[in-house]
Amino acid sequence: MRQSNSSSRRRQNDSKNPRATENKNSSGKKTFKEKPTRNKPSEKERFSKTPSKFRDFKSDKEKKTPVKTTNESATIRLNKYLSNAGICSRRDADVYIKAGNVTVNGKTITEMGYQVQPHDVVKFDGASINPEKKQYVLLNKPKDYITTLDDEKGRKTVMDLVEKATKERIYPVGRLDRNTTGLLLFTNDGDLAKKLTHPKHRIQKIYHVTLDQKVSMEHLNKIMDPDFTLEELPVYVDSLSYVEGGPKSEVGIEIHSGRNRIVRKIFEHFGYKVVKLDRVLFAGLTKKDLPRGKWRFLTDQEIINLKIIK
Repeated sequence: MRQSNSSSRRRQNDSKNPRATENKNSSGKKTFKEKPTRNKPSEKERFSKTPSKFRDFKSDKEKKTPVKTTNESATIRLNKYLSNAGICSRRDADVYIKAGNVTVNGKTITEMGYQVQPHDVVKFDGASINPEKKQYVLLNKPKDYITTLDDEKGRKTVMDLVEKATKERIYPVGRLDRNTTGLLLFTNDGDLAKKLTHPKHRIQKIYHVTLDQKVSMEHLNKIMDPDFTLEELPVYVDSLSYVEGGPKSEVGIEIHSGRNRIVRKIFEHFGYKVVKLDRVLFAGLTKKDLPRGKWRFLTDQEIINLKIIK
């Protein structure tokens, strides 16, 4: 009887052990074996080793707890609304708002940070505006086209070349002279346009210049001189050299100045006549696979590269 009570107590203790498994030996008696211990992996180990499970986990979680949209998430700041509509940059929009140029649903709004609702009617100087999808179009400009939205003399403009590119109204970023060819960017992104034309951002531009005569090394050195001035203003040229494999009358010049006709004026100052002027690089964008007179949309990566410019 004492042995029976001892066995009973052993079975009770074993049954309380959650890591024990029950087996029977050859004599039919029940035996208990301890389950092997497994170390639980950390969250970092589990998800780093099985990325597919991590993705499934996220998708399942998202299905169970969908994100709720609110009226607040659908609103947009008034200055950003104006910028999205291509009116101006957000900083300039704040000035117009403060001056009372903007109305929402017939009421003049001067409050900074005002939130526009989806169905609000917004007007700028009395004209209704709508936020548009941002568009970025790169043109390889040919000669004899003027960089303007329209010309009272009826001359050809760069807008004639990109009029079918997008339904949104886009504008040229900066300008190229009538006889200058090469890269010209168009967009309705007011903030980006202002960044790319502001001197403090030192946007890189490279031109291929063809002159009426050979350029002397003396003049190249004078142009690169840090003390070189033009019209009583300093001229900073980033780099200047002869075009590789070309005659001495062709040079490449890298400059970030946005002064009007600055490249032509530099060489005219030393008695040269510019026969051809072609912008081959602008803010990291090139003419690769873009024939003269044609345009293309920027890639997502190119847009990102422009927006991260400091």
